[in-house]
Amino acid sequence: MKASMRILAIAAGAMFSLAQVAGVQAQTDFPAKPITLVVPWNAGGAVDMTARRLAESLSKKGVRVVVENLAGASGTIGLNKVARAAPDGYTLGLATTSLMGAIAQKITPLTTADFTVLSQTTEEQEVLFVPKGSPVKSVEDLAALMKRTKGGLSIGTPGAYTVNHVYAAMLANAVGAPIVHVAYTGSAKVLVDLAGHQLDAGVLKPSEAQGQVQAGLVRPIGAFSTVRSEVFPQAPTFQERGLDVFPYGALPLISYVVAPSGLPPQIESRLIDLIGAAVNSREYQSFSKQYGMTGQNLKGKDLQAVVERIQATFDVVLPKLPQQ
Repeated sequence: MKASMRILAIAAGAMFSLAQVAGVQAQTDFPAKPITLVVPWNAGGAVDMTARRLAESLSKKGVRVVVENLAGASGTIGLNKVARAAPDGYTLGLATTSLMGAIAQKITPLTTADFTVLSQTTEEQEVLFVPKGSPVKSVEDLAALMKRTKGGLSIGTPGAYTVNHVYAAMLANAVGAPIVHVAYTGSAKVLVDLAGHQLDAGVLKPSEAQGQVQAGLVRPIGAFSTVRSEVFPQAPTFQERGLDVFPYGALPLISYVVAPSGLPPQIESRLIDLIGAAVNSREYQSFSKQYGMTGQNLKGKDLQAVVERIQATFDVVLPKLPQQ
């Protein structure tokens, strides 16, 4: 009996050792094929630019990444594909704060629990822009025009219930005037119509509008943040001008890489290491600085806590805002 127990113990130990070796081997060998990175927005926007620069940085570390644009439904179509993919690390997505807005509005069956949160890639300040020739030159001009425009100013965003939409609605709430919200499927299309005077204003990231501002097609008016944008420091925050656009708490705009839930810990750790090395690379940091992006140090459980905190704020904010 003792001999049998000894044999079983030895066998169990051997199996445990083999499992450890297999886990280490899986982490070392991964990835053995290209990774698909789903961008849930159209090509040309800040999220798409971030994904492609991340893919470029990863390629220099021997990791091939295929960027797939799958836009629609405020970014939830693409992220739904990620959530339903096999949790093997070969299908990832670039999520943003707008996902939490869609979840809070219950326009998607997705929840934060459907994803394994890996690494943050950016944090940015959204800014309200107006077209060249607009009479709006300041936050005060904007508020006055909003109040006297029957039916409300038209404000374009990359999609309904995105954080951009929420910011526009909070501005309307702070001013006490209605707006006409115009939802697009990405920021690039907002910029086209804004520069073409089809919109009164647009809520966009500095990185998305930098070229149009330099070309004199649009100009920044106010930042939806507690600090001014490094790219457009001439635009004050709305808080500075007495408009409280965050009455229920701050809603930072972040982007971050996610995988399906159930990702093996060894693969999760490997991906976090790979993405961390990519975002800390010289070329990615240069890209971030050029477009005024920050916030690439959060990962894993620390990032998950931030995501849950933002989600909780969205859950409080959205029911209180007027539906625009």
